[in-house]
Amino acid sequence: MATEAAVRTFFSSPHFAVVGASSNPAKYGHKVFAWYVHHSLPVTPINPTAPAITLPNGGPDHPTVPSLSALPAPSTTSVSIITPPAATLAVLREAAALGVPAVWLQPGTFDDEVLRFARAGKGEGFGGAVVAGEGGRGSEGWCVLVDGERGLRSVGKL
Repeated sequence: MATEAAVRTFFSSPHFAVVGASSNPAKYGHKVFAWYVHHSLPVTPINPTAPAITLPNGGPDHPTVPSLSALPAPSTTSVSIITPPAATLAVLREAAALGVPAVWLQPGTFDDEVLRFARAGKGEGFGGAVVAGEGGRGSEGWCVLVDGERGLRSVGKL
């Protein structure tokens, strides 16, 4: 599946999750989670060690779940991943087993092994809808912070 089509599939989901969400504003897990909240998308933060994610806008804390399997509806949830490559591979295996429809591997979350798994049919649970790698409008590849609004527009959510 071409990346632009994968972006459309990704944003067509009714639910979203961010694996690696963080309350630390210096971390990309915080920035990506805040992007979803800012765009009023139904997003669940996933973090096995923090009970909630706090954003600096003074709004309510956002309760976390510890893993994809704790999501109420993983088969209708597109997942942004912000973890080191070794952790990303484990997340992809879980996503495939749960039938997650699409994943977005943010820059820095993948290596060749992760991309091979994600794109080689082993990730059939997400139907080949993998957003990752070179391309997009930023210098580091496809990133929801840079390419997300264009993707939302493509499916009429912005």
